[in-house]
Amino acid sequence: MEFPYRTYSSYLREKYGTAAYRVGVDGGFSCPNRHADRMGGGCTYCDPFGSRSTYLGETEIDLEGQIHKSIAAMKKRYRAEIFMLYFQAYTSTDGPVDELKALYDRGLGLYDFSELIVSTRPDCLDEERADLLASYSRADFEVWVELGLQSIHGETLDRINRGHGPDEFYRAMELLEERGIKRTVHLIFGLPGEDRAMMMETVEAVNKLKPEGIKIHNLHIPSRSPMYREYERGELTFPGSERHISYLADALEIIDKETIIMRLTTDTPSPRNSTPGNFLNKTEISRRVAELLLSRGSYQGKKT
Repeated sequence: MEFPYRTYSSYLREKYGTAAYRVGVDGGFSCPNRHADRMGGGCTYCDPFGSRSTYLGETEIDLEGQIHKSIAAMKKRYRAEIFMLYFQAYTSTDGPVDELKALYDRGLGLYDFSELIVSTRPDCLDEERADLLASYSRADFEVWVELGLQSIHGETLDRINRGHGPDEFYRAMELLEERGIKRTVHLIFGLPGEDRAMMMETVEAVNKLKPEGIKIHNLHIPSRSPMYREYERGELTFPGSERHISYLADALEIIDKETIIMRLTTDTPSPRNSTPGNFLNKTEISRRVAELLLSRGSYQGKKT
């Protein structure tokens, strides 16, 4: 199906001429908004597994094991040939710069990767860390940083115990842009207290910064997250699939047509996901969003 927005898979095929896959790893980081053991604190929507890739499961595996296991599986299942190293879990700049460099070097030395991708928080990125990340960039090797923002509204960030405000986000985006590092911004639709107008204000604010990529998540509740306790007390409601699809279509119309749409939904393994209702899978969400845009005679960037 042809999508009226710029998908990540189409971008990768344009760039590499074939399918390319991320190797999402857990580098053993914690998060400055959590306890060091990962078990307490943090954003209210986050459980002790953070953003750890679902295919790693809950078993602790060393970095070498994670990389070799993932690449072997992807080669077998997808006949994949091109891989990107993605430090995905928790805050992957949370540590002294010399230790970060040793870890990144170690991971990159285990395979001929085509890109380095690092996921982090705006308040855990300074000039020294940005300089380290930029040092890996070459004409034939891109460096991407994924920044968790979720909302541009300070009151929402406080409400979900995000641990930073909009100012830290703007500064982090500036540091990355100055060094030519590609940026992906994470957003969540349906956060407590936010209506459609507030969500679109976030999209508009982010769009002005021209990030190379955007990831959009629907609100979900891992069963071991603080937000789950709010749900048990009857304090939360959640957008269902139809409402999320309409939010996505509205957002895509105001996102620049060159921005890569890297995600439209959240993947939380069903044993850990306590979000009420039956939410459509990501393939169906993508199809329905495309159909809604086409029914409007619309497309990504139409209102920019």
